[in-house]
Amino acid sequence: MSGTVLTFGLFILFIVITLVVTFWVRGNTRSAEDFYAGGRAFSGPQNGLALAGDYMSAASFLGIAGIIALSGYDGFLYSIGFLVAWLLTLLLVELMRNAGRFTMADVLSYRVRQQPRVRVAAVVSTVTVSVFYLLAQMVGAGALVSLLLGVSTDTAKVVTIVAVGAMMIFYVMFGGMKGTTWVQIIKAVLLMSGTIVLTVLVLGRFGFNLSEMLGAAAKASGQPDFLRPGVRFGQDVEGDPVRTLLNKLDFISLALALVLGTAGLPHIVTRFFTVPDARAARASVNWAIGLVGVFYLMTLALGFGATALVGREAITAQDPAGNTAALQLAQVLGEYVGGPVGGDLMLAFIGAVAFATILAVVSGLVMASSTSLAHDYFGHVLMFGRPRESQEVGVARLSALVIGLLAVVLAVVARHQNVAFLVALAFAMAASANLPAIVLSLFWKRFNSTGVVAGVYGGLSGSLLLVFFSPVVSGKVDPVTGASLSLLPRGVDFAFFPMENPGLVSIPLGFVCAVAGALRSREQPDTDRFDELSVRSLTGTGAHRAPTRGTRRQH
Repeated sequence: MSGTVLTFGLFILFIVITLVVTFWVRGNTRSAEDFYAGGRAFSGPQNGLALAGDYMSAASFLGIAGIIALSGYDGFLYSIGFLVAWLLTLLLVELMRNAGRFTMADVLSYRVRQQPRVRVAAVVSTVTVSVFYLLAQMVGAGALVSLLLGVSTDTAKVVTIVAVGAMMIFYVMFGGMKGTTWVQIIKAVLLMSGTIVLTVLVLGRFGFNLSEMLGAAAKASGQPDFLRPGVRFGQDVEGDPVRTLLNKLDFISLALALVLGTAGLPHIVTRFFTVPDARAARASVNWAIGLVGVFYLMTLALGFGATALVGREAITAQDPAGNTAALQLAQVLGEYVGGPVGGDLMLAFIGAVAFATILAVVSGLVMASSTSLAHDYFGHVLMFGRPRESQEVGVARLSALVIGLLAVVLAVVARHQNVAFLVALAFAMAASANLPAIVLSLFWKRFNSTGVVAGVYGGLSGSLLLVFFSPVVSGKVDPVTGASLSLLPRGVDFAFFPMENPGLVSIPLGFVCAVAGALRSREQPDTDRFDELSVRSLTGTGAHRAPTRGTRRQH
């Protein structure tokens, strides 16, 4: 049996399993609380698995392994940034879970006087961040599946993108948060299992001697500084101290976005409302930290192992960005254990895991966006906070369809573009627009609705504009080949912001806009509501809890 047939068969098997699960939970999805928060019926360990599944995207699994394989030590800095981010999230998770109901906007609007303005701003930010993140995942899905199935035509990529879009729409429309959560749990189990198998096999090739593996990787890389910082990030440019400084600041900017952005990612925030209480929310983050930490440690073995066993030239020949390094490593290890058949089996399994990863992450993103549109915009802005639950759930399902179709169209249009930067941009936007509003809403008594709106729009527009006028979009040229390394072709150059990552500027800008908006506004803060929020967020008094067995709370 060929590797292509095996891969396709495992894809179909995963899809069948998740479809069965979605149909299974469909019968238990009736109310808005069921659709948006899974009935708040998931335990801490279950939600921790789902959080890990939501967070460990294809960019993490394939991208970080590839960066480590090509850039050595610097690639591991991505892993560190993603892991440290959860320490900040742990500090805020209990407060957000107690303060909110279904969405980030519930937290931001709890103590302000002009709720519609705040909810509209939160919807704009949620949908914008989610669509950018979605676009990167969808384009990556087209490239990944085309590669695994051995087809590289435009038609194959378009079909893959459409298929992934159809699946994510189905999961959200029919399964709601329950269906999406179980898809993420299944994906997390598969991803951890696959990564553990690869890690054990690759370490076994070097007698479980990490030093020997690193030495072999450094030798195979052809780079004398492979195990030292500076190969990819913060590079020193001889004779150009300004460019050297900018490179180091660019790296700091990226690290800030990764560390501060997680707590503001809409699809991560909504996961905190699926558990019955704040204690379970805290437990779920502890589980997520453990799982994510182990996973990112294992990316070391995947990346360095790929360099040592596959070789830099073979990796870049298949994908210059290194995104297929883990897949190539899987095939090499499989062949070592079981010959050509073993190689095909291992490649098919890891490829199916990567496909599951993409499906789970995009489903979570669509779920967050559709919940925000239905609950915040339709329910609280258009219906003045008094919608019928059936109406709101219907709008959520329709929103999932619209957002999913939009993501498919954008991904088809951008399928030839290098959209890897969109993941980092999504983190930067979340850190710039959402985190300042969340932190100040929870801790600053003087904060008001004008401050929330100014902070969200200021951080969001600042990060987008800085990226638009950066080398990511125009003006970056390969010094060796002369080819354009930007989105736009060579010769188009309107970049004036010298860094590729906007976080170093846009995150402080978000805080400044939020503080300035609150101070310059004539709106008086609602101090009584702030006191209520403080008690509720710290103690859980009055927080939304799961209905007891046999009852259904009315909202």
